[in-house]
Amino acid sequence: MSEAMSGALSGAGAGAVANELLTLVPKTEAKQSMKDFKSDQEVRWCPGCGDYAVLAAVQGFMPDLGLAKENIVFVSGIGCSSRFPYYMNTYGMHSIHGRAPAIATGLATSRRDLSVWVVTGDGDSLSIGGNHLIHALRRNVNLKILLFNNRIYGLTKGQYSPTSEVGKITKSTPMGSLDAPFNPVSLAIGAEASFVARTVDSDRKHLTSVLRAAADHPGTALVEIYQNCNIFNDGAFEVLKDKDQAQEAVIRLEDGQPIRFGTDSAKGVVRDERTGDLEVVEVTPENESRVLVHDASAASPTTAFALSRLADPDTLHHTPIGVFRNVRRPVYDTLMNEQLDRAVEQRGKGDLSALLTGSDTWTVAG
Repeated sequence: MSEAMSGALSGAGAGAVANELLTLVPKTEAKQSMKDFKSDQEVRWCPGCGDYAVLAAVQGFMPDLGLAKENIVFVSGIGCSSRFPYYMNTYGMHSIHGRAPAIATGLATSRRDLSVWVVTGDGDSLSIGGNHLIHALRRNVNLKILLFNNRIYGLTKGQYSPTSEVGKITKSTPMGSLDAPFNPVSLAIGAEASFVARTVDSDRKHLTSVLRAAADHPGTALVEIYQNCNIFNDGAFEVLKDKDQAQEAVIRLEDGQPIRFGTDSAKGVVRDERTGDLEVVEVTPENESRVLVHDASAASPTTAFALSRLADPDTLHHTPIGVFRNVRRPVYDTLMNEQLDRAVEQRGKGDLSALLTGSDTWTVAG
C-alpha cells in the first residue's frame, strides 16, 4: 500500500466530513518540469511498447496542471500498463486485478484534495474489472481513467482480450476467437459517462490535448488509448498510424467543427435521413449542408454513441478520435460530502460505540 492510500484511509473517518475536503485540489506555485514527475525506477516495458509514449505524454503535461505532485495519485490494476504508478513521481498504488476503479473511488471520495488517476488495460478493465468500471462511470466519481487498449493480453503472453476482433488467432484461441469485442467508447457512453474520449499512443500532440481536457473535467473522464503491443499484437492500429492510410481512416473530432476528413477534407459524416444512422459520404455541394457539426456537450448521448459505432472492428476504417462526449452533471464526491455534512448538522457526530451495541444485535450460543 502506498503512502497516499495509507494516509487516505487513516483520515477517511470523521475527517471525511470536514469542510476542507469539499475544496478542489490545491494548486502549487512551484515551477515544475517533466523531470519532476519522473520516478527513480527503471522503466521495464518491452522495447518499442506504446506504453513509453503514453508515459512520456503524461509526465510531460503534468506540470501544466499546476498541482503539487503530493496531491496526485495514480492507481492501477494488473497488466503491462499497471506498472505505470512506479514510474510517476507522485503517490500511487499498484492494486489488484480489475479493482482499480473501486479502490480509486474510495480514495477520491474521502480525499477531495487529491487528483486521482486510474491506469488500466483492456483486459484489466473490461473483463474481471468490467463491473467496477461501469459503476464508476455511472456514479461520475471524480476520476480520470486511462484505458490502454492493445486488443491482447500482453502481460500473460498473448491471449485474446475483450477487445480482440472476431477470428483473432491467439494462444488461447488457436482456431480464432468467437467473441464479439467490446467497443470501450460505446460501453462508456452507454454507462452514462460524462466525459469519453479516444486517442492514439503515437500521436503525442493529440494524446496530450485529450489528457488535458480529461484533467479539466469535473467527474469521471474515460480516455481510451489505442496502444501498440509490438510483441503479441504488433500493428493492430497501423491503419491509423501510417501516414497515407491514416488520412483516409482517422476522423478527428473537434468540438463545434464539421466532421470532415480525408484528402482535402473530401469526406464527411452525415445522418441517414431514412434510418437515422450515421454514414460517411463524399462531400458535394448538394450534401455539404448535411455534414454534422460535432457537439461534445450535447445533452443527448445519441450522436456520440453513433459516432463510436462508425469504426469497423476489423478494418478500423473511419475511426473517430478525440472527445466524443463532455457534459456536466453532478459529481458523486460532492454529493456524498454534502450528505455527510447535512447528517452532521441534523444529528451531530456519529457514535460508533452506540452503533455497534445498538438494538440490531444477537448472541450466538457456543
